[in-house]
Amino acid sequence: MIEKTKNSIQIKEKAIIIGVIKNKYDEANINEYLDELKFLIDTAGGECLKKFTQKLEYPDPRTFVGKGKLSEIKEYVQAENIDMAVFDEDLSPSQIRNIEEVLECKILDRSHIILDIFAFRARTAYAKTQVELAQYEYLLPRLTNLWTHLSKQKGGIGLKGPGETEIETDRRIIRTKITLLKAKLKEIDKQMLTQRKSRENMVRVSLVGYTNVGKSTIMNLLSKADVFAENKLFATLDTTVRKVVINNIPFLLSDTVGFIRKLPHHLIESFKSTLDELKEADLLIHVVDISHSNFEDHINVVKQTLVDIKVIDKPCILVFNKIDAYNYVEKDPYDLTPKNRNNYNLDELKSTWMATSNIPCIFISAKEKVNIEEFRNYIYDFIKDIHLSKYPNNIIANNRDIENIF
Repeated sequence: MIEKTKNSIQIKEKAIIIGVIKNKYDEANINEYLDELKFLIDTAGGECLKKFTQKLEYPDPRTFVGKGKLSEIKEYVQAENIDMAVFDEDLSPSQIRNIEEVLECKILDRSHIILDIFAFRARTAYAKTQVELAQYEYLLPRLTNLWTHLSKQKGGIGLKGPGETEIETDRRIIRTKITLLKAKLKEIDKQMLTQRKSRENMVRVSLVGYTNVGKSTIMNLLSKADVFAENKLFATLDTTVRKVVINNIPFLLSDTVGFIRKLPHHLIESFKSTLDELKEADLLIHVVDISHSNFEDHINVVKQTLVDIKVIDKPCILVFNKIDAYNYVEKDPYDLTPKNRNNYNLDELKSTWMATSNIPCIFISAKEKVNIEEFRNYIYDFIKDIHLSKYPNNIIANNRDIENIF
């Protein structure tokens, strides 16, 4: 249960979010980061009532935001009966302990919220095992403080999966559990590798992108499948693979977990096997939500993740989705200041760096089905070339076109 329950009525936990402004760049972007954290809390089933920021050169090693700011936050927490304070950066065990002593409410950080959402979204045994491993690796260094903390709290956000039974307070048991989970994942990996090998005779395409950009909607459009899609972060957690046929050429299309800023390292480690689907893909379709004010930042986050898992050199198509939701502010003709990104209409935006980029791109709306046929033809041109390159023996048997092979 994500929310607290009282008399059979679900009550959302009340939360505040807290971030540190370290420099001018952070000051310009901290609100957008905190808005994303607010969305994470909403996805987890909570309700964010207020956000707090503090300008510091670096987070306070004891209280993250300093004693003065923490006292200000305490007044609000007590006045509004806040259930939890969520910080946008990872907290150390000592910081959690010190902050909790002052605020006297549940103290979570961004990684903990993301893990909580993953625990709720996991459906298959494989995904549940991956999430459980990531949770234990996150909790292990925080055991001393966390179990005292959990003894005061019953249920709610941040308390799913491991950590609910007292016996697992023992570090040795936790380490043993981690070892067993890793062994279990290795066995499942072998099974999945066998499954992937059985599909080696087909071109493989993977959808990648920031979370909540519309990958699952695109998957449903292209494959006529019924993949779960929702306007929440990490709606899709388990990798889904479907056979798609465009103009008589079949290929395999996979929909993978979305990326996000500050994705916990131990979560990436746990999900490396899931991301192996990207390593074996012949073509990546990088989906971008063009209606988001910071979509360029999202592109860079995805690119960095692809660098981390060593698949950045694969052929890629940039798909700018949600053009139906794209909004811009028309610039006053008497305003002589230079245009910024928010002043470009869609046609002008297309002629910026996107026009000169080496990566081919296309603009669609999966929800409203705008430019979908053009998108399908675009994919067809790529997979046809890939198929000709990978499986030349299947082609030109009797001077036939590839369209007539299947």
